Amino acid sequence: MRSRYANWVGGLNGDWLVSRQRFFGVPIPVWYPVDADGEPDYANPLVPAEADLPVDPAANPPAGFTESQRGEPGGFVGDADIFDTWATSSLSPQIAGGWRDAAGTGTDPLFEKVFPMDVRPQGHDIIRTWLFSTVVRSHFEFGTVPWTHAAISGWILDPDRKKMSKSRGNVVTPEDLLKEHSADAVRYWAASGRLGTDAAYDTGQIKVGRRLAIKVLNASKFALSFGDVDGEPASLVTQPLDLSLLAGLRDVVVKATAGFEGWDFSRALEVTEQWFWAFCDDYLELVKDRAYGAQGDAAAASARATLRISLDVVLRLLAPILPYVTEEVWSWTHEGSVHRAAWPTVDEVPAGGDAALLTAVGSALAAVRKAKSEAKVGMRAEVPSMTLVGPDAALAHVRAAETDLRAAGKLTGSLDFAAGDEVAARDVELVS
Repeated sequence: MRSRYANWVGGLNGDWLVSRQRFFGVPIPVWYPVDADGEPDYANPLVPAEADLPVDPAANPPAGFTESQRGEPGGFVGDADIFDTWATSSLSPQIAGGWRDAAGTGTDPLFEKVFPMDVRPQGHDIIRTWLFSTVVRSHFEFGTVPWTHAAISGWILDPDRKKMSKSRGNVVTPEDLLKEHSADAVRYWAASGRLGTDAAYDTGQIKVGRRLAIKVLNASKFALSFGDVDGEPASLVTQPLDLSLLAGLRDVVVKATAGFEGWDFSRALEVTEQWFWAFCDDYLELVKDRAYGAQGDAAAASARATLRISLDVVLRLLAPILPYVTEEVWSWTHEGSVHRAAWPTVDEVPAGGDAALLTAVGSALAAVRKAKSEAKVGMRAEVPSMTLVGPDAALAHVRAAETDLRAAGKLTGSLDFAAGDEVAARDVELVS
C-alpha cells in the first residue's frame, strides 16, 4: 500500500484541483473585481488577510468594498465554488486534537499529546485523496507527518465477490444485523478481516462471533461460580494441567499484544480465540471435577485460581473485539471498566508449565469422546478399561494429568498406554 502512495506522489505533474461546484461546504475565501463592462476579472483575485479568516465571500465584501457593490461594474463578485471534501477532511487530525478553538485564538492542550497521531484507519481507494491531502497539509503547517502509521483496509464484498457500493445497490445496512446478532458479533466479523485485503460479507462469520460472545458469558459464569480465591491466586497454582493452560495463555498475551501493536488485530483475535476455545472445550471439562473439590482442597484451589487468572486476562484480550460482553462480565467482579483496565502482561500469569500437556490431554479426552460417540452412548457413560496409544511425549503428558482425564472421561478402571503415531483410544470398554 505504501508503494501506491509513492507512485501517486511521484506521478504528480500538475496542480491539484481543490474546488467543487456544490452548495454545501467550506467557501473559498476569494473575490474577483468586476470591470467597467460588468465582467469578473479572474486574473486578479482579491484575497482576505489571514487575520480575517474564516470568510464567506457570498456574505462578506472584500476590504475596500461595500455590499452594495456586489455584482456591479467597478465592484466585486465572490467565488461561487467551495473547497472539495479533502481540503477540509485533510485537517481531521488537527481538528480532532483541538488545534484551534472556535474563535481561532487558541489550541487545546490535548493537541500536544495526540499530534502526530499513532494511526489513521482508512480504505485503500482514498490513498491518493484523503491520505495524500492530509500528509500535505500536515507537512505544510507543521513540517511533520500527521500520524506514524496508516492502517489500510479493503472493501466489503457481496456474496458474488463484488464490491459493495450504493451505486450497485448491493449494500447491507448494519441496523438489522446489530439487532439480530448483536454489536459484538458484527464487530467480531469486522475484526476477522486482515488489513489490506477485501472481506466478504458473511453472516456465518457473524454467527460465529455471536456464539463466541455467548460462550464468554457461560464460561465466565462457571469460572466465577466458586467465589473469591483465598490468597494470592498465582501462589495457589500447582497442578500440571493448570500450569499448562497458563503457559499457553502467556504465549497468547505475547502474540496478541504484538498483533495489536502492529495493527494486526485479526491475528490478535485469532490467537486469543484459539486459546479460549481450548479453554472451554478441553480445560473446563478436564478441571470441573477437581474444581468442585473431588481431589482435595489444594488441587481445588489450584483449579479455581487458574480459572480466575485466566478469566481476568482473556477478558482484557477480547475486550477490543467484544467490548460489550467483556464489559458485562468484568463488572461482576471489578470496579470500573475493562476498557480502562491495564493491558495484561505475562508477569500476571504464572510460569513453569508446558502448553503441550493440555494439547495432549485434550486429544486424549477427544479420543474418549469419539469412542463413546461411535458406540452411540452418552458422554457420561463409564469406561471400565481402555488403552491409550500415542507418541511417548504425549503419553507422558497424559500421565501427568491422568486424574483429571479419568474424571472428565469417566474412566473408572484400568488405563493402559501403548506407543503409536497419534493419540487414539483402543479397546474401549463402555458401560452405558
